[in-house]
Amino acid sequence: MSSSLAPSSRGSRLALLVVLLCWVAVLFDGLDMFIYGSVLPHMLQEKALGITSGQAGDLGSYATFGMLVGALAAGTIADRIGRKKLMLSCVTLFSLASGLCAVAGSVAVFGLGRTLAGVGLGGLLPTAISMVSDYAPRGRAALTIGLLMTAHHAGGILSAYVALWIVEPLGWRAAFWVCVVPLLFVPVLLKWLPESLSFLVAQGRRAETSELAARYDAELPAAPAARTAGARWGNLAALFQGREWIQTLLYWLASFGGLLLVYGVATWLPTLMRSEGYELGSALTFVVLFNLGGVVGMLVAGRASDRFGAPRISALWFALTAAGVFLLSVHMPLALTFVVVFLTGVFLNSAQVMIYATVSIGSTPDSRATAVGWTSGMGRFGAVFGPWLGGQLLAANNGDWGFTAFALAGVSSMVFIGIAAARTGRRTAGGGSGQQLVGAAH
Repeated sequence: MSSSLAPSSRGSRLALLVVLLCWVAVLFDGLDMFIYGSVLPHMLQEKALGITSGQAGDLGSYATFGMLVGALAAGTIADRIGRKKLMLSCVTLFSLASGLCAVAGSVAVFGLGRTLAGVGLGGLLPTAISMVSDYAPRGRAALTIGLLMTAHHAGGILSAYVALWIVEPLGWRAAFWVCVVPLLFVPVLLKWLPESLSFLVAQGRRAETSELAARYDAELPAAPAARTAGARWGNLAALFQGREWIQTLLYWLASFGGLLLVYGVATWLPTLMRSEGYELGSALTFVVLFNLGGVVGMLVAGRASDRFGAPRISALWFALTAAGVFLLSVHMPLALTFVVVFLTGVFLNSAQVMIYATVSIGSTPDSRATAVGWTSGMGRFGAVFGPWLGGQLLAANNGDWGFTAFALAGVSSMVFIGIAAARTGRRTAGGGSGQQLVGAAH
């Protein structure tokens, strides 16, 4: 690993292995998530399965509803059975569900496939974030999470090319068959992905922990305080102890607005751009630029958050996102529109991820997956609402208002996370000094 990611060489091989394997898994997650938005213009044009604009928004919300369920369940399950088992289950689920979409003969069956895929997609992200957080070099947690999430947007870029190169000659079903390919990666994860050292320590599996740490020359994490069997829900309850519920609620509300914005734009960007008069190829170029911006944004935001604090960077990024999304409703020269889409991608995607980074860094290892999972899960209500809202506005021929509504969501997230940052009341240096960053820190 580079020196920027590994201040100490100890455990760096293990960290690199975990980040690499999780990166590939999240790449497939991004492909599966963005593929629907990329092929949607073609499906609407061909009237595939008889889908209308209103139904298309509903179908987009089915996937995000599944992600809500997956995210809420994943944190608690991962803290009980382990990150590795859950990641294997999630990749298997969303791959098989994509196969169901590929063979669907009706809107109902297609919607079921997208819902089941959403459960797997929603469960994978917080689990992968928790996994890399466990192994992140000290003082580089936000940057490591940002590096991981570049994979999500690399998957979005891949989805645009799948739509461009495969859908036109072979049809929309072929794109969903491509999304079954991640099944081949499951045996690789099974063989090479280690379990979280923190989870193993928390479970009292000392021999397994020592063997894994010795194999990769990694440091053993400190054992958590003993928990009774009746305290299984203690990780969740601790989010609301004392006045911590205020901070928890603020981050949940910020996550709601952020994911409404992320998934609303991800689902409808190509279609909204086509409604503005762009050809399908140009509309998919916007998807590529948006996700390229996401890749750049993750690295920039991760580095900045490790230095200045994830809450402050997230609030600033949401403000810039709102401005960029609003500008998309204004007719501009094509070249300028490309620039705005790219910059919007830079700020939008990483603004939401820095909420996760804040919660992850500020949580203890034994409760990290629960804290991140529930923050993600509560935000998924916004992810459900965003695609539905875009569909309703487009069906009513109010596509321009879609950009305005998404911009307002960005403003609301900026406000909530700004209040949360002010309540924190001090600089947060990405967890390098072990600071408790948020109310979810227990």
